[in-house]
Amino acid sequence: MNKPTAIVIGAGIGGIATAARLAKNGYDVTVLEKESTPGGRCNQIVRDGHRFDIGPTLFLMPEVWEETFAALGEKMSDYLDLRRIDPTYKVHFDDGLRLALTSNLGEMQTQLEKVEPTAFTGFLHYIAEGSKHYKISLEKFVGRNFYNIFEYFSLKNLPLIVQLKALKKHYTNTSRFFKDERLKAAFTFQNMYLGLSPYDAPATYSLLQYTELAEGVWYPMGGMYAGIQALVKVAEKLGVTFIYNAPVKRLNVETLKRSNVKSVTLEDGRELTADIFIGNADLPYIYKQLLPDRAEAEKLDKKLYTCSTIMFYWGVDRQYPQIAHHNVFLGGDYKASFDQIFEDHTLPEVPSFYVHAPARTDPAAAPAGQDTLYVLVPVGHLDARSEQDWDALVNRARETVFARLAKEMGVTDLREHMKFEIVYQPKVWKERFNLEKGAAFGLSHNFWQVGYLRPHNRHAKYKNLYFAGASTHPGTGLPIVLLSARLTTERILKERDTIPVQNMVSAISSARA
Repeated sequence: MNKPTAIVIGAGIGGIATAARLAKNGYDVTVLEKESTPGGRCNQIVRDGHRFDIGPTLFLMPEVWEETFAALGEKMSDYLDLRRIDPTYKVHFDDGLRLALTSNLGEMQTQLEKVEPTAFTGFLHYIAEGSKHYKISLEKFVGRNFYNIFEYFSLKNLPLIVQLKALKKHYTNTSRFFKDERLKAAFTFQNMYLGLSPYDAPATYSLLQYTELAEGVWYPMGGMYAGIQALVKVAEKLGVTFIYNAPVKRLNVETLKRSNVKSVTLEDGRELTADIFIGNADLPYIYKQLLPDRAEAEKLDKKLYTCSTIMFYWGVDRQYPQIAHHNVFLGGDYKASFDQIFEDHTLPEVPSFYVHAPARTDPAAAPAGQDTLYVLVPVGHLDARSEQDWDALVNRARETVFARLAKEMGVTDLREHMKFEIVYQPKVWKERFNLEKGAAFGLSHNFWQVGYLRPHNRHAKYKNLYFAGASTHPGTGLPIVLLSARLTTERILKERDTIPVQNMVSAISSARA
């Protein structure tokens, strides 16, 4: 009996994991990738002995990774060498305050009570609430499919939505635990992992800080790209075929007898057929560029999108040991900075930014005696309604970073020791990765764009077209996209009557057993 066939468009982490899961369940799978390497936004740059992760630098929710490998018949520890980073970050405020966010409760108590006498008690309650939000979200919302709106807004789920404080704003809710504005910022800036403003994000996302301190922030030796390489190795072991330098031109559909995708046409003219198709490219791109239904694509134009980023990748010929593995520099007017990013779609007057120095943990990330520095500056996404001079914004962002590193860390000679600079900005995210509006994190995650209200992981019309990735359910971030791969695979197999649906929490427990 011939195996059922599947074509996956895009070798991002969601596409790789979906392909591997389908292969494990008896499918003959081919992955088409327009680039010469896998990974999508989770890729790497290697230049002159310096190794940079292009996108994510935080290895979070290791239990989800463990479940992924376990579902594929493998052990994560056989492929990845993880090192816990603690303190998770060193947070710098423009008034001179420094906080090292750590899982060491004694150290946290000492630091917090110097800022606000009752802050440590508030912190414990905040983390406890984050724990509740994390467990409810994973089991009841993020880790399951919703096949109709009644499942989502069921009598069982409605009280849980209230418990998750999904209609309350994160920053507002944080004010219950802390009074000092700097502490509120220290425990809400993590919303930027999702490309969100804490003034718009649901209070549910207190789970992020719980995740960091309870489950830990980790670093895989070799960089985040080691996770991609590991999953590709497992997928190939399971029989998945990867075809690189193979951009897809269109999905060919048939509507006479049934509404299905029948084939894909590549840019070089090749046409490939399969039983099912999985889109792992950015969802708006698939709807707008690869499918014929303009009306469906226009619905996505009305959605809210996350912010973008200006990225600097700097290879420098000396070391700066005062720069920790993870460093966050927060600007002065916290609210104004987010308004400028999300409403004005520009660079804040006083930008916040993040600096990643992987060689602190992984010396192979830079040549001996040198440093590899990754700098992320949040910025608005592409917006045709407002003037955006990206050359000027990039220059201003760069000078801001230079000035604060010099003032607060004594890094006064960085410009002189820089061997090279690589810059990514919203236009690059759009052109290279086909991200709508250059939004680095895909569709936004407000209340109206999560769960069943988020674009579904199967096309409403074309019944053999599925989706996996950041802009479909459950959302963005590497572990969440791994969950997307799991849920998409579950849906495919369930609709073909091949496997039962497994609870996410029990799946994780089984992986850890």
